[in-house]
Amino acid sequence: MIKRSQLQLVVSRIKEQRRFMQVLAGPRQVGKTTLVLQLLEEPGIQGFYVAADDISGIGLAWIEMQWETARQRMKLAGTDSYVLIIDEIQKIPNWSETVKRLWDSDSRENIPLHVILLGSSRLLLQTGMTESLAGRYETMYISHWSLAEMREAFGWSADQYAWYGGFPGAASLISDEMRWKNYVRNSLAETSISRDILMMSRVDKPALMRRLFDLGCSYSGQMLSFTKILGQLLDAGNTTTLSHYLDLLDSAGLLGGLEKFSRDTVRKRSSSPKFQVHNTAFVSALHPLDFEMIINEREKWGRIVESAVGAHLINNAYSQGYSLFYWREGNYEVDFVLEHKGRIVALEVKSGHSLRTAGMVQFRKHYPDSKIMLIGKDGIPWEEFLLINPMELF
Repeated sequence: MIKRSQLQLVVSRIKEQRRFMQVLAGPRQVGKTTLVLQLLEEPGIQGFYVAADDISGIGLAWIEMQWETARQRMKLAGTDSYVLIIDEIQKIPNWSETVKRLWDSDSRENIPLHVILLGSSRLLLQTGMTESLAGRYETMYISHWSLAEMREAFGWSADQYAWYGGFPGAASLISDEMRWKNYVRNSLAETSISRDILMMSRVDKPALMRRLFDLGCSYSGQMLSFTKILGQLLDAGNTTTLSHYLDLLDSAGLLGGLEKFSRDTVRKRSSSPKFQVHNTAFVSALHPLDFEMIINEREKWGRIVESAVGAHLINNAYSQGYSLFYWREGNYEVDFVLEHKGRIVALEVKSGHSLRTAGMVQFRKHYPDSKIMLIGKDGIPWEEFLLINPMELF
C-alpha cells in the first residue's frame, strides 16, 4: 500500500473525531487518488470521492452541490464522521471562497464533515486561495516515489531507480525502453505541462516553456545563468519570464531551479539557478542512450546519480520543511546545501573516481558551524543515501 505513513496519519485524524480539512498536493501520477481511495476502504471510515473534471461554467456551484450531497449522505448513514474528497480542485477558479463559506457554515452548525482536497500543483492551489483559509486546513505534500517505495512495490535496484525514476505507473514498461520513454515524455511530462500549467496559468510563450523544460532536464545538476539559458534557447525572452516559467515547472513537480546558498537573501535571489529534476525519469526519457548503455559510461552515469540524489533531496524538502540550495564561490563548488532552522548541512556527491573535496573545505571555512558529508566514494554510498530521510542529517 503506497505512502502508508501518510495514509495512516489521515486515518488517525478521522478516527479521533477531530474535524479537519486536508489539502493533498503533489505531481501527477504519484498516487494521490489511489491514496484517498484506499482511505475510503479503511474500516470505520465513510465518505465519497468526486473529481472536478469537465465542469467548466458551474465550478463554484458544483462544489456546493457536492458538499450538500456529503451532508445528506452523512445524515442517511447515521454517522458523526464522514469524509468528502474533491480531486483536481485547482481546476475551479477561486475555489477557496466557496470552500471557506461552506466550512465555516458547518462549523457554526456543528456538522462533523471532514474534507480532503487534492491538487497536482502547489502553486496553482495557492493561487486559488483568494480567501484566507488560515487555521482551517493542513497541507500534505505527496512526492514522487522514493527508492524504498519502488523497491518494495517492484523490486527495483538502486541503479534502476536512478535511471527510471519514481513513477509507479510506468514501472511495467521498462522492458521496452522506447515505449517507456514515450510514455514519460507524452503521458507524464507533456500532460503535466499542458494540463497543470498551460491551461491554468498565463504563459505567453508555451514553446519557450517546453524548451526550458527539455534544457533543464539535459542540464540537471548543472548551473546556468539565465543569460546563458536564453542563448541556449535561442529566444528573445527575458530572465524574468524564464524565472517565472521555472517556478511553474517547479510547482508542478517537474523541474526546479536551486538558488545559490548564502545567508544574504538578496544574493540568493540574484543567483544563477542550478537545474534539478524532481524525477530522474525526465532526464532518462530525453537521453539518447538506454539503461544498459549509460550504466557503463562512467561520467554520464555519474550525472544520473547526482540527479537522483538531488531529486531525493528536492522531494523531501517540500514534505520535511528544509530549504535546498547549491554553493559556489569562484572555482569552488558544493553540490547541495540543506538549511533548517539555522542549521546547515553541505553534501558533495562523488561518483566514480572523482576526488572533489576542495569545495567542501572552502565551504567549511565560510560556514564553520556547518556539517559536511560526502555521498559516494569514501562517504555514504549513494544507494544507501537514497534510503535516508534527509532530516536525519541535521
